[in-house]
Amino acid sequence: MTIDEKLSHFYDVTIADAQAKAAGILEEHRKALAQMTEKHKADSQENAQVQIKAETANARREINKALSAEQLTIKRDWTKKQNELKEKLFAEVKTQLENFRNTPDYPAYLENKIKEALDFAEQDKINIYLSPEDSALLPDLVERTKAFITVSAEGFLGGIKATIPHKNILIDHSFAGNFQAIYKEFKFDGGPKHE
Repeated sequence: MTIDEKLSHFYDVTIADAQAKAAGILEEHRKALAQMTEKHKADSQENAQVQIKAETANARREINKALSAEQLTIKRDWTKKQNELKEKLFAEVKTQLENFRNTPDYPAYLENKIKEALDFAEQDKINIYLSPEDSALLPDLVERTKAFITVSAEGFLGGIKATIPHKNILIDHSFAGNFQAIYKEFKFDGGPKHE
């Protein structure tokens, strides 16, 4: 083999070896890039999942916040409407009480309540009071019940009040007392008492 042939052969072998080494380096580099790409994809997906979870949690908080605010507004409006209806209802009840006081049944009602108070007191001294609005009924009630009845200094929408001083007892059959008690207890979920 001549020197030129040897050089040509050496050149070919060296080039082939360099190409093989370059191909190996390129393959390693491709594998490293593929691994880096996969790792980057996995990291990106993991970051995306974390971000989605964070955004979802944030969206839930915002929705809950808006829902709470809306529930509060609805409850406030509902309570306001209930109060309006309660006022309207009790204004109507008051009107009905006033209308009842102008019926023929009202004096009989008062007479019955006075007799109940007298029966309850038995032999004890009892003070019976009429509301000033009912002072016109006083003579007739005294005659029919034979009780000592006084017109109260303060009005109580009708009915009677009685005291038994010896036993420290107040009998309150006044419309105002009952009206106020029912007004305070009244709820729209079943009237005065919801069971």
